[in-house]
Amino acid sequence: MKELIEIKYWIFDLDNTLYSGQTKVFSEVDKKMSSFISEKFNVDLIEAKKIQKEYFYEYGTTLSGLMKKKNVNPNEFLEFVHNIDISWLPKDKALREELIKIKEKKYIFSNGSHDHIKNVTKQLGIDDLFDGAFDITDANFVPKPHLDPYKKLIEKFQLDPKQSILIEDIAHNLEQAKNLGMKTCWLENDEAFAKKDADKPYIDYKINNLPSFLQKINVLRKY
Repeated sequence: MKELIEIKYWIFDLDNTLYSGQTKVFSEVDKKMSSFISEKFNVDLIEAKKIQKEYFYEYGTTLSGLMKKKNVNPNEFLEFVHNIDISWLPKDKALREELIKIKEKKYIFSNGSHDHIKNVTKQLGIDDLFDGAFDITDANFVPKPHLDPYKKLIEKFQLDPKQSILIEDIAHNLEQAKNLGMKTCWLENDEAFAKKDADKPYIDYKINNLPSFLQKINVLRKY
């Protein structure tokens, strides 16, 4: 873990990473996706959920599938599904404290929208602590784990991959980061899709609590 003291660029996924998956924030987005498909294509919620998951597994995001298969306007979809009330989500004081101690550059890398990133980070009380965010529109709607958004992220923020780490809850989203030279960290969870590649050699670190992981590194730095 001492090697992480030298990291210059800290890259965080958003959903189920900067907040715990146990909070079920993304469940709210998930429900909105089903509602969007149901209303847009006049199918019941059961069929809508089937379409939603089918596209997610085949294309990386439900949106990507809807764009390819149904010619859906991506901005309309993003505005609808990320219009959620998460006022119940508590501030994460422990995470804020550890992020403040990291003086190097910090970025968010999400398949969601900038509005969603702002909504979540503001509610967590950490919205002022990042140097930038890369969302699905920055990626021209090509999601992780495709290689292109990783390259675009590096280009946008002028990152040195060999001095970077990506922290993610979906294990296979770390493969391209590792291929590009980044350190990788998987935030453990029980979702079958998220953990199915958790035993792959491209994962450098496995953690079960983000603030605690950052605290250990900050202690090593003797802040």
